[in-house]
Amino acid sequence: MNTTDEPTIHPLTTNSFDAMLGKGGTLLVDFWAPWCGPCQQQLPILEKFAESAPDGVTVGKVNIDEEQELAVRFQVRSIPTLLVFRDGEEAGRHTGLAGPAQLEKLVS
Repeated sequence: MNTTDEPTIHPLTTNSFDAMLGKGGTLLVDFWAPWCGPCQQQLPILEKFAESAPDGVTVGKVNIDEEQELAVRFQVRSIPTLLVFRDGEEAGRHTGLAGPAQLEKLVS
């Protein structure tokens, strides 16, 4: 559970992405864009999940308009796309709107 002043969802850039992956643990990343309706619906679900995420789970987001290199690198062709990384390796993927139960399942 997030009890620090850190943001619950970390905005990730091409420059910060690998550093976040290098921290180990589980990283859930939302690839989104401001103009995407389902992405806007995903945000409050993701924020609520991030506030109570299990220990060792970090939540990040990548704006594909600003970070196209990351979208290409991870072959994100539709948004929202949620990727899960464990110890730096992709371990799961969900495309489309995900509810709380789907987020739990993704990171478990």
